[in-house]
Parts: sequence; structure tokens; C-alpha cells
Amino acid sequence: MVPLAAKPEPVVVDLTQTALVVVDMQNAFLSKGGMFDLAGFDLSGAAKAIEVNQHLLATARAAGVKVVYLQMTYRADLSDAGGPSSPNYHKELGMVMMRDRPELAGTLITENTWDWQIVDELMPQPGDHVITKSRYSGFWGTNLDSYLRGENIRYLLFTGVATNVCVESTARDAFFSEYWPILVEDAMNHSGPDFNRQATLWNFEHVFGWVTTSDDLTAALSADSNR
Repeated sequence: MVPLAAKPEPVVVDLTQTALVVVDMQNAFLSKGGMFDLAGFDLSGAAKAIEVNQHLLATARAAGVKVVYLQMTYRADLSDAGGPSSPNYHKELGMVMMRDRPELAGTLITENTWDWQIVDELMPQPGDHVITKSRYSGFWGTNLDSYLRGENIRYLLFTGVATNVCVESTARDAFFSEYWPILVEDAMNHSGPDFNRQATLWNFEHVFGWVTTSDDLTAALSADSNR
């Protein structure tokens, strides 16, 4: 058990029951020419988020913390994306853009495309676990819950994109499923105005979990490794 500095108060974490959950760190959301860039979203925070995740992943692996990647994925035929009766069809950015811009059909967050791939700097390593998902939450329609329970995981450290969409959706579902969700605020990047990021952090600080920083998490992981 190690104490982790966090808001609104420190939280004691059992590292043998902890996983670092890296959400959707894909070209679609982080790279020039990816879906967010094509949609006109601000990518100015992407490079920093990648850099922080590189450091955290190395530190977590060294400390024996399990690493789980979530990867937003549609099949090439979009059979798992939902048809016109699904709200996902009408609201998810990739689905909307591929309909509105026919030249993009089959290229956005679609399995085995460049846009879909996890960025080169953060490629999963042997021992990491990758779970694909076709909705914002990593718990919807996946084996994430059964995997975590099978590994006796209770504490989830969240990084990734977007803070206010897929990270928040997955972390909220974690809370509802009796996990301890902890957001690493500088290891994420948001979409839209900055008040989206602020609202997510407020929600988790006050309602759904805890918020920490990469420096505080690194200090806790390193202190345990040096025992």
C-alpha cells in the first residue's frame, strides 16, 4: 500500500491491485492528419500528453503495475458502429465525418488504418493488455471488467484522450462498477474548450474519484520500487 497525493485528499493505493489505463492514445486523436486534426480540434496539448505517458508507462512497468490500453475501433464494415437507430451513429465524430466527407469513408478509427493505430511513441509492450472498444466507455461491450476482476484490480489510474469524453466515460463507469478511479490530469488531453477539461476534473475531484499529477504518481511508484 502506498499513499498517493491527490485531490481532494491523498488516497492509499495497493499497487498489486492497480492498473494504468491508457485511453485512446491513437493517431486519430493526437497526430497531424488524424481525425481530431481534420475536424479542426486543437492538438497543442498532444505532444505533452504523449511525453508524460511515455514516462509514466516506463515507471509503472518498472513498479509492476499492470498496463491496459483502450483503443477506439470500428470494423471495416462498421457493423459494430451502430446504424441510424443508434445515437452513436449520429453523435460519434468519426461516424459523422465519414458520412459528411465521403473521401474519409473507411479511414477514421477503423481497424488496421493509420488513424486507428496507437501512436508510435506509446506502442504497447509485451505484458501490456490491449482492449478495443466501439463506444466512448471502455466498459461497454468489452471484456475490460472481466479482465480487471480476473487480475484482482481495484485501483485504476487513467491517462489518455479525450479527458472529457472517453476518459471520463470510462472512469465514470469504473466508479459505478466499484473501482477506484484516479485521473492523472497532465497525462491527458481534452477536446473542445478548456472548460470541458476543468469540468471533468471538478467532477472527479468532488464526485467520482480522485485527481493526481504525473509527478505525484511517479513519486509514489518510485518510492515503492525503492523499498
